[in-house]
Amino acid sequence: MADFYGVQHRTLQEDFDSRRLADAVRENIVRTEIGDEHIGFIESRDMFFLTTIDHRGYPTCSYKGGYSGFLKVVDRKTLAFPSFDGNGMFLSMGNITVNPKIGMLLIDFETPHRIRIHGNARVDRRDPLLKEFPGAELVVRVDLTEIFINCPRYIHRYKRIGASGYVPQAGCPASLPQWKRIDGLQDALPERDKHIAQALGGTISPEEYAAMVMKGEG
Repeated sequence: MADFYGVQHRTLQEDFDSRRLADAVRENIVRTEIGDEHIGFIESRDMFFLTTIDHRGYPTCSYKGGYSGFLKVVDRKTLAFPSFDGNGMFLSMGNITVNPKIGMLLIDFETPHRIRIHGNARVDRRDPLLKEFPGAELVVRVDLTEIFINCPRYIHRYKRIGASGYVPQAGCPASLPQWKRIDGLQDALPERDKHIAQALGGTISPEEYAAMVMKGEG
């Protein structure tokens, strides 16, 4: 981890007299393997934030949600998680196929507690773990390079109300996505999705969908 900090970090550390502290923090909390203290927290998460880098160099931050256990510790150096049906843009998954470097932020808003992870990811359409993730289109495996517990003092406390009805689960059909009712998208939908608008009561305008989202109905 000799290169954990770059010149840009060292410059600010020198300006604020925190270089020795930064080195001490790195030595005390940054690990290159998943420890016993990490496993339970990781596998109890039902959401996390994923950062990837696109072809233009822009970072993309994406929310990933599922049921507890959808983020799996494969071994001390490897994590895996599913990619479910999205909006067809494949921003995160596409980015990974070009630049495997990713960041992950796992947060418990109720405790609060958080862990940060850096690694190199790969996407597989035929990963044997697919069968363990109902509704998954792809599986992402992450070869971990760094993991560390991050200070939670600025995390506001929020209480979880309920799980999303859109998350796939075995033996129970997921709710149909409302955004696939938008009238301007109908001609572009894959054949498998063309029934959705009618099933949900007809097409809607982008403005109607936005109003639904604002009310928590999207």
